[in-house]
Amino acid sequence: MADMGLVTNEDVAQARAEVESGEFPDQGVIDRLLATQIINSAHVTQAKAIQFGMETVDLSGLTLKDDALQILPRHIANKYKCVPVFYGEGNLIVAITDPSDLDTMDSLRHVLKVDNLEFRVATEDQVEQVIAKHYATAEESVAGMLQDLTEGEIDLGFNTAGATDENAEVDADAPLIKLVNTIIADAYKMRGSDIHIEPLEKRLRIRYRIDGCLQEVNSPPKKLQNAIISRLKIQGGMSIAERRIPQDGRIQLEISGKPIDLRVNSLPTVHGESICMRILDKSGLKLGLTELGFLTDDQQTFERLIGLPDGILLVTGPTGSGKTTTLYSCLNYINRPDKKIITVEDPVEYVLAGINQVQVSEVIGLTFSAALRAMLRQAPNVVMLGEIRDNETATIAINASLTGHFVFSTLHTNDAPGAVQRLVDIGIKPFLVATALRAAIAQRLVRRICKKCIGPSLPSEIELKTLDLDPNLPGANYSKGMGCDNCNKSGHRGRFGIFEVFVTDDSIRKLVFERASSTVLRARARETGMRSLREDGARKVVSGMTTADEVIKATTADAKGGH
Repeated sequence: MADMGLVTNEDVAQARAEVESGEFPDQGVIDRLLATQIINSAHVTQAKAIQFGMETVDLSGLTLKDDALQILPRHIANKYKCVPVFYGEGNLIVAITDPSDLDTMDSLRHVLKVDNLEFRVATEDQVEQVIAKHYATAEESVAGMLQDLTEGEIDLGFNTAGATDENAEVDADAPLIKLVNTIIADAYKMRGSDIHIEPLEKRLRIRYRIDGCLQEVNSPPKKLQNAIISRLKIQGGMSIAERRIPQDGRIQLEISGKPIDLRVNSLPTVHGESICMRILDKSGLKLGLTELGFLTDDQQTFERLIGLPDGILLVTGPTGSGKTTTLYSCLNYINRPDKKIITVEDPVEYVLAGINQVQVSEVIGLTFSAALRAMLRQAPNVVMLGEIRDNETATIAINASLTGHFVFSTLHTNDAPGAVQRLVDIGIKPFLVATALRAAIAQRLVRRICKKCIGPSLPSEIELKTLDLDPNLPGANYSKGMGCDNCNKSGHRGRFGIFEVFVTDDSIRKLVFERASSTVLRARARETGMRSLREDGARKVVSGMTTADEVIKATTADAKGGH
């Protein structure tokens, strides 16, 4: 080093004297020079490289490409403390930390199997930083875990043959357990709402539902199917000895420090049990009405409705249209110390602070109707009923709304005025519906344009005509997402609601009492200002929140009644 001008002869002599004095028994001359900061690790690396006739490389700012990460996988990088610097056309440059370690270089030539392998020398700190930066993601991803599991060097830690044994013990640190947890963590990090693990004839397919669309991801080999499904059933408190009937369970875990609940369902299929997991993320419950998708006028109407002292408010729409999120956001909005709120749900999807939640259990006789009757004796101000399913629950809910309680619930109908006809069909007398119903709100979910790659874009002529929009509308902000890393090249990130708000006034109550059809009720509601789902969606297209294509797909059933 003195020959290279990195240190003086005096520095070396001083360091040698300190070492020989015995005052620093664990240090050599180089260690002492490093400890006194006369040299740094880069100097040592440079000196070693020169000594062995090798070039050094600065890894600061290095960004590794996927092909380089694949040719030199994570387990090799960790084992040999090396990283790929460049890879292309069969040429690979690898950075190592010790140019004197000939065994490492020989081993890498053997395991990497590339046409032309060259070595460079980098500091140990930089190599560790690159591994932490580029391989941490791979380590925590499904692809990274699969790489380990398929290497053949790692024990699965799970007896797949004995997976049906109720007393089977599983090593918590086994790669298979990490893989299962990683599948869940990946879905959560990608903002997935559901995880589908589906056994097919020759492979096991994993798909995440992200912003309402299913996306297939890296899937484990078919041989791991039984072990993965059994592990999930164990986590969900389900019987792994029973594979012939559907089962339901629940998984609770932490991801990035946040508690996450998963509702798990298994369904026997021809090629094995299919698992569907609904990810229940509590952060979505704290959405304000604006984040749900309400524009100012509808938001004001909605805030007035949910502040009423009695009556019933219904949220309608198909499965997966966001009804539960809307109801929970309403409860959060009105949840104050001066109000007692009780919910009856099957199942309780989210646990909310300050709210009494009742889990229905048919096995022990705690049905919706039994729970509703009991809860009314608790003198609540607000009642939330997960779903009105039959005449008995509908009758109790209507009676509760007529005796000083405000009731939230859901119904499966295509539009908001259809809720009236649905209640009558269930067996509720029209005069009771007319008296109790305050409003019905139909909703659908559409994807929000990604804020990072949004750009101006005029809808096609057909889309404009379908939504009855003017291409030259003053102040219109027609937009779409161009696709970026933030939205996984989709142009969309997140979803929000489009709404049809049907509010009952005296004229509508009269029509309900007279058993008017849904068509008549709808016509009257539109005369009083109700916008259809498609019209509300069109407003949000004009404001640049979503695209015309999204609204048209979400409101196909609304096409005849919208205009």
